[in-house]
Amino acid sequence: MKRRAPAVAALAAVTVTIFVLGWNAAAEPRRLSAVGTHYAVTVLIDEPGTEVLLDSGDADTVTLSAVMPDMGHALPEVVTREPDPGRFLAEGDLFPMNGVWELSIRLTGPAGEEVLTVNTLVTG
Repeated sequence: MKRRAPAVAALAAVTVTIFVLGWNAAAEPRRLSAVGTHYAVTVLIDEPGTEVLLDSGDADTVTLSAVMPDMGHALPEVVTREPDPGRFLAEGDLFPMNGVWELSIRLTGPAGEEVLTVNTLVTG
């Protein structure tokens, strides 16, 4: 019986963490940052799309690809559109299921091509 107490406490902590993360993710976009040699970006993950804000560098095109390494899932690359200078939008759901995802952001511009990678936990 004493051995179950730590397992139950750990399970409760994980459940609360997932609930809080899911609640916060639903309330506002998840914000991630990535910095490379030529570019720096802020990524806002929200339903029904993902937004990439260029913090530094001059990109002409931005494409996104999502991979779920633990499950072996990889989604096709998504081309963004640029409604405003330095703001790139990918429409649709890049993350079709909950779990840990790796998002690759491929930027191309006068400084060359660079791929920035961020990880995110998708819940709810």
